[in-house]
Amino acid sequence: MGSDEFYPEERPVRTRTVDGFFMDEHPVTAAEFRRFVRETRYVTVAERELDPDDYPDADPELLLPGSLVFRKTAGRVDLRDVRNWWAYVPGAFWKRPGGPGTTINGRDRHPVVHVAYEDARAYAGWAGKSLPTEAEWEYAARGGLDGARFAWGDAEVVDGYPMANSWQGEFPWQNLCLDGYEGTSPVGSFPPNGYGLYDVCGNVWEWTCDTFVAESPVRPCCVPPAAERFERKVIKGGSHLCAPNYCLRYRPAARQGESVDTSTGHIGFRCILRPA
Repeated sequence: MGSDEFYPEERPVRTRTVDGFFMDEHPVTAAEFRRFVRETRYVTVAERELDPDDYPDADPELLLPGSLVFRKTAGRVDLRDVRNWWAYVPGAFWKRPGGPGTTINGRDRHPVVHVAYEDARAYAGWAGKSLPTEAEWEYAARGGLDGARFAWGDAEVVDGYPMANSWQGEFPWQNLCLDGYEGTSPVGSFPPNGYGLYDVCGNVWEWTCDTFVAESPVRPCCVPPAAERFERKVIKGGSHLCAPNYCLRYRPAARQGESVDTSTGHIGFRCILRPA
């Protein structure tokens, strides 16, 4: 696990052992999550009323249900301040990914987004599955290529074509869309890894069940900073917002911590099944 080449939170390279398990071929899609909601009447974290006690520094009148939505900027901005491209949008949730007036119609095969950790865990339980540990996720994502930078090898581009849905250009204002997508892509749009898994690099970050721990302070890149009062879980795999000029994290070894109360337009999940 891990890498010594890139970011401090990935170090050191270490050996972990996991038992055998089955993993979903791709992230949970909007259609799959819709079925879960219809059958259980589940209400996601982004749709629930907010408790002012959880956010003592916020104006109570602004504590409306919603989620974080990415906004591409008009030009270069200070990359140290994620508020330049993240906006909390009241009314944004898995079915309205851009906020009121938007829809997932026609996007059944796209990964579901705006799911908080609790939402992912609830779906996994309904499906009779679990969320993976970080070690399980990384083992599966590598597809048998131990030590490789990406799930397909060490070269970022193969035969001149991107191998994952990421950001080509200068983040957060110039996306050249060389991979054919701006935003999420339908699952399975890129080749699978050696274990037959799709989208383990790019497209959406994915929740794991492990608590995030780092040896040194970590400045999040394409995820908003977490509030200290909430637990953080490890997310893996990077997303369509990962860009070499800012966040080269669409790699199996990459990891970030995400607050369990948070949902965004670039975080999803997939499940595993451990044999009894």
